[in-house]
Amino acid sequence: MTVRSRFPHARRGLLVFGAAAALAAGGLAIGSATQSKAATEEPCDIYAAASTPCVAAHSTTRALYAAYDGPLYQVRRSSTNTTTDIYPLAAGGAANAATQNSFCSGTTCVITEIFDQSGHGNNLTDAPSGGAASGPDGLANATAAAVEVDGHAVYGVYIAAGDGYRDDSTSGIATGNASEGEYEVLDGTHYDNGCCYDYGNAETNNDDDGAGAMEAIYFGDATAWGTGAGSGPWIMADMENGLFSGQSAGKNTGDPSTSHRFTTAMVEGGANLWAILGGNAQSGSLSTDYSGVRPSGYNPMKKQGAIILGIGGDNSKASDGTFYEGVMTTGYPTAATEAAVQANIVAADYNT
Repeated sequence: MTVRSRFPHARRGLLVFGAAAALAAGGLAIGSATQSKAATEEPCDIYAAASTPCVAAHSTTRALYAAYDGPLYQVRRSSTNTTTDIYPLAAGGAANAATQNSFCSGTTCVITEIFDQSGHGNNLTDAPSGGAASGPDGLANATAAAVEVDGHAVYGVYIAAGDGYRDDSTSGIATGNASEGEYEVLDGTHYDNGCCYDYGNAETNNDDDGAGAMEAIYFGDATAWGTGAGSGPWIMADMENGLFSGQSAGKNTGDPSTSHRFTTAMVEGGANLWAILGGNAQSGSLSTDYSGVRPSGYNPMKKQGAIILGIGGDNSKASDGTFYEGVMTTGYPTAATEAAVQANIVAADYNT
């Protein structure tokens, strides 16, 4: 692997500076003295500055705070059944995939844990049994999703049907009707119609506890519940007992088919208010695919605060997808904040 300087590219600095300007225009006070700092902010720094801090931050590709230099994820090799942690190249930088390459040379590795960078300890490990399927679930092949971030070779989390990660004992995650934001960067070309490739808030008992017990980002082309425009895939919200693309169950044409190679997917939820946002993680801005009131029967919400990746709330695990990074916040992020986060994601320069 060619190791380049971790200092942001000029393009990265310009994009994130522009996003900081958008935040200032949206009413968040950002002084001129912070312009150079803005170029090194990462998504969770942006959320914290806007008073909607990350309470979970997961990525196998990069640090999501400018100052974070702790472990990103852990791999286990089959030859010795031992593990090692993968760190950023430097604080705020891309993952040091050379460590994984060396450790896994001549054998195979799986991703055993994805560490929470927020300080809340909400780490993701293999999901246990649930009402829909037994467990523990499978673990992602550590080398199946090779990409680049900021010019550095890194690895995402390739979820095959049967794989899944979970944390049922969390800290700081929204419960009940409390507000939250969620985003994920994923592979928009890796999906299916199984249930359910989700990332976000779920039941703590691994069972289907009814409408409103979940609030997670769904990605795929399942049609058993809600759908959007075209043939999919769609960014939707899994709120339990339904995948929703808008205010009502069924088809909502305002939610477009979205299949960028690197896709930004967001779901926000508050008191009888929620939204879907999406965009190309390599360029451009976000679109708001839905913003409005909750579906009938989903207000107030009954969120329980577990975190899932690659599965449904009851451990439904018949789906595929690829995860690169994602966070959960406390509080409902503003449009200006989400625009700044999208600019940071674009500036991270995801590439194949």
